[in-house]
Amino acid sequence: MARVSGAAAPGERREAGRRAEALAADFLVRAGYEILDRNHAVRRGEVDLVAREKGVLCFVEVRSRTSRAQGGPEETVGRGKARRVIAAATDWAVRNGGLAQDIRFDVVAVTLAEGAEPELVLFRGAFDADGKPGIW
Repeated sequence: MARVSGAAAPGERREAGRRAEALAADFLVRAGYEILDRNHAVRRGEVDLVAREKGVLCFVEVRSRTSRAQGGPEETVGRGKARRVIAAATDWAVRNGGLAQDIRFDVVAVTLAEGAEPELVLFRGAFDADGKPGIW
């Protein structure tokens, strides 16, 4: 199978994704979040980071790209992806007593351009509990 010029191999994408998640977690901690869990997965989806900010339970999707040439990483979170995050978030909340708390869905967009410092942007309330985008 031929690779598209400039496209990363699956292993490289996984490594970039792990790096982006680690950078996002550090970024959120510096912004005042407490990280509660990472990579909570269920059959229907996964949530990258579970955190708390000022009493609000936050389920955070981390998206990364190596360039913004075709749009920002945040633009890759569509309704389908949001619903998969919501499925995992619901499971986490049920298992950990989070249903009685205020809940928010955030996105951290990470741009990992070669030769440049990573760029991280936080979108609080990026989508609602139905998967409807709240930002873009």
